[in-house]
Amino acid sequence: HRCLHALKVGWRVCWAKAEEEDEQRHMAFLSHDISMLRLFETFLENTPQLTLLLYIILRTNKAELSQGLGMGTAFLCVSWSLLDYHQSLRSFLQDKHELSLGSSIIYFLWNLFLICPRILVLALFALLWPYGVAVHFPLVWLAMFLWVSLQGTDFMESPGPEQLYRAVVAVILYFSWFNVAQGRTLHRSIIYHGFILVDSTLLALAWLWGSSEEEEHSYLLPVVSAALPCYLLGLGLKVTYYKWLHPNVQVKQEGRQDEVDATGGSDEVELRSFLEPDLVNRRMQWLAQTHFALSRPARQHFLNGAAAA
Repeated sequence: HRCLHALKVGWRVCWAKAEEEDEQRHMAFLSHDISMLRLFETFLENTPQLTLLLYIILRTNKAELSQGLGMGTAFLCVSWSLLDYHQSLRSFLQDKHELSLGSSIIYFLWNLFLICPRILVLALFALLWPYGVAVHFPLVWLAMFLWVSLQGTDFMESPGPEQLYRAVVAVILYFSWFNVAQGRTLHRSIIYHGFILVDSTLLALAWLWGSSEEEEHSYLLPVVSAALPCYLLGLGLKVTYYKWLHPNVQVKQEGRQDEVDATGGSDEVELRSFLEPDLVNRRMQWLAQTHFALSRPARQHFLNGAAAA
């Protein structure tokens, strides 16, 4: 319904005889909202289905061409949703440099290389212990839920929906990194990736131990052996992105700061804003405050982004 409504508004904006700023603001509101909801849908529906499909293929030892193409497309769509969400957050802020083509490619690749091994080891673990996943997922999800709760979130307007939001974020964290707290993300990112690396390694070792006497899936040994280098490659690309390809590098050359990941952060960051307060996208407002350092004057003028303008 939201996507159809956004198409309707976008059509009016494209074919309006006179430029309607209200319509452009409304379109920006919808585009930010849809980007966030698409990310939630990806990890609540598409990623679990992708894991299930991989499990079925491994269980039956049969894979049709359409299934292979579907899996490849699904992996790309998961990484694309993360890139689209990050670009949407940046477009919400006035002084944020847009990602260059090279930065976007590296951002896309490091998410792809981190997600692929995670889904692979989950499918392999389920291959030998289908009911083990029913124990593993709740335990890891609960750990992530407690971690998110300890960091504190203010996404929804009431406690009940806020707990639901934290539960959704915990599902995302089961597969991929997702920042939910203000401040520097370096230490939280190290803790998260360290935890996921250890957890995925234990799952892979459990599969290796359980399949040591089976020859049916011996062809998967090279694939599993490549999972750890793939994950480490993803971490290396992530470090490369933040070290050399992050838009913050360009901002530093101008004598300013851009992200909470940068040292310092006392500079003022202004937001793309409009005059009407009724168009404030509170959800994107909170998420952008989480990902980017904002000065006090900027917070007072934090309104809906103008990506569609």
